[in-house]
Amino acid sequence: MKAKKCKVCKNEFTPIYTTAQSTCSLSCAIEQTAQKKNQAWKERKKILKDELTTVQDLMKLAQQVFNKYIRLRDQSKNCISCGQKPKKENAGHFYSAGTHTAVRFDERNVHLQCEHCNTFLSGNLLNYRENLLIKLGFEEFERLSVDAMKTRKYTREELKEVISIYKQKIKDVSNSDNNS
Repeated sequence: MKAKKCKVCKNEFTPIYTTAQSTCSLSCAIEQTAQKKNQAWKERKKILKDELTTVQDLMKLAQQVFNKYIRLRDQSKNCISCGQKPKKENAGHFYSAGTHTAVRFDERNVHLQCEHCNTFLSGNLLNYRENLLIKLGFEEFERLSVDAMKTRKYTREELKEVISIYKQKIKDVSNSDNNS
């Protein structure tokens, strides 16, 4: 028989039993079985974790990923409300995420804000509105306002899609920053 490489220890060996033999020894065969069981458990655990993830968990993760993208997208810009370079960057919603669910993940509605304006001045909305009108233009601002009055309930699949889309956008922004 022809020499083969052991799937576990990578040493060359000559199969004794059959040509289908993939390990050189009993200890390597036991190790290979343990690796297969471990892999099967990891796959099963991933399925169980996915099944146990609630819509609220997915919403929280989607919001974190979306906000991270907004901070990366606007990282070279100043706070939309006060115009200062933020010491601590926030992704500030013009229409609040909790009340205006239809525009929670709308990029027109969320921009870089300093923590002071977003947290301590409750969004500094008068200045935010002025600068958002300049940034979007009147017609687009009106469309955003109309969209904000709609209600929306996200499904598990929609939230998973939001997470996937914004993780990819984060990668794209990070790669474009590294290539600059």
